[in-house]
Amino acid sequence: MGFQVMTLSDAAAARVKAIVGNSAPDAKGVRVGIKKGGCAGMEYTIDLVTEPNPKDDRIEKDGATVWIDPAAVLYLLGTEMGFETTTLRSGFTFHNPNQTSACGCGESVELKAADLTELARQRQVTPA
Repeated sequence: MGFQVMTLSDAAAARVKAIVGNSAPDAKGVRVGIKKGGCAGMEYTIDLVTEPNPKDDRIEKDGATVWIDPAAVLYLLGTEMGFETTTLRSGFTFHNPNQTSACGCGESVELKAADLTELARQRQVTPA
């Protein structure tokens, strides 16, 4: 199996499948990206996909499909997308090694581009 930009937890895969299952019949999955915004500078975006962009990276787990915006790839390399439910909220989470800080409310983050040299070195040490 080739290198995946991002991975999905079991809970995230189940939630993506539930979202798609409860959406219009042409829904195929979700698309993850980033945009400028919030007090820390960037925010994750999640949109329903009805027509995939052929330039997007695609990951699948347990029947859930997630596409990744090409402009976000360098910021999302090595990220695990999760889903959690707490007393006060439920939503997707991102455990991102490229995150350098987050705002106090947790709605925005500061991200740096992934170090491709370090990723290549790690792949040589532990081949897939």
